[in-house]
Amino acid sequence: MTATIDIDTLIEDMARDARQASLTLANVPIEQKNKAILRLAELIEENVESLREENAKDLEAGRESGLSFALLKRLELSDRRISDMVEGAKQVAELPDPVGEKLESYDHPQGFLIEKVRVPIGVIGIIYESRPNVTVDCAILCLKSGNASILRGGKEAFHTNTALAKLVTQALEDAGLPAKTAQFIPTKDRSALNALLKLDQYVQCIIPRGGEGLIRFVAENSTIPVIKHFDGICSVYVDQFADAQMAETIVVNAKCQYPAVCNAAENFLIHQSVAETQLPAIAKALVEEGVELRADAKGKAILETNGISCTEATEADWGTEYLDLIISIRVVESLEEAVAFINTYGSSHSDAIVTADKEQAEQFLNGVDAATVYWNVSTRFTDGFEFGLGAEIGISTDKLHARGPMGLRELCSYKFQITGDGQIKE
Repeated sequence: MTATIDIDTLIEDMARDARQASLTLANVPIEQKNKAILRLAELIEENVESLREENAKDLEAGRESGLSFALLKRLELSDRRISDMVEGAKQVAELPDPVGEKLESYDHPQGFLIEKVRVPIGVIGIIYESRPNVTVDCAILCLKSGNASILRGGKEAFHTNTALAKLVTQALEDAGLPAKTAQFIPTKDRSALNALLKLDQYVQCIIPRGGEGLIRFVAENSTIPVIKHFDGICSVYVDQFADAQMAETIVVNAKCQYPAVCNAAENFLIHQSVAETQLPAIAKALVEEGVELRADAKGKAILETNGISCTEATEADWGTEYLDLIISIRVVESLEEAVAFINTYGSSHSDAIVTADKEQAEQFLNGVDAATVYWNVSTRFTDGFEFGLGAEIGISTDKLHARGPMGLRELCSYKFQITGDGQIKE
């Protein structure tokens, strides 16, 4: 009982401190924010070996506890992930400050000026699993957008996250900013998460990143508004007018380039008029990459006729996020059937059409209800870094406030500022 009370007190103190820091940050000049962000990039480069040592502890513990291949890949602090953190920080520092941007303005008939101005949200709590780079990505994006952040990483990355959080604190202090601007919850105890989710008097927004189980728990237990996506069930549809080589390249990339992420393709749809000619070649290319095929009856018959083995897809397969080298294949009779399939089984994350027909493409882009839709481009590009936003804080499939990759502007709200010279309402 005492431990629970102590944790509740700890989290409330952190939230209160974050709220105070956020009020200070609202007026911090961009130069000071950039100084902290660039200092953090330097500190990461200076501490690569010690960061690897802490990450090795987490990886070893993960293997011993039986973490899946997908989760271990998310946990690993690879050379690419370290360089991406550094580059992401530098890119964010180069971006314009969203705070204070004037969105709209107009003159009232009584002579005063009304301006709609972008402002920070305030305090943002980020709940995440596995990927330790999220600690850095979220801290710098919140800082640049004038928000204080409370970071709750998964227990599987506790050592790595703790080490990165210390560098964040040092960078803030070196730049003369409040150390409580970005705080990492220093305990694995789950009660800390429960406590944070109820502190709506201090925290304005929660962003969960991780598996569907974590995100649903946060959404169902938070008294604070939550921005989220539950899973990434993404589809690539090869239309009857698709270029065969382009279709093969995009499908293989969308599935295989990094299968353990939310923007990897899980469903592959193909128009029946080109299934006989294009499906075998695409399937063969997928098999060569180690992909397990699960196809509907039509697709299975075509593949087996061409000597390609697969299992028959079940109803559950269409709505499954594999995060692995597995793909479900469905032969459809029309574009309308493909769109209806995606809107039924997809997760409103990222979906693509491969076609040379502009009218078909526009019908798909307008008809698919997803945060990001592609025409002749792999779904693997749904990412804040790829979209030029710098490091992203997450991807939202919600329709209120933010949708798709969330960068600096999506971490802001707005207020109305009114300037006059003595006007009163009659």
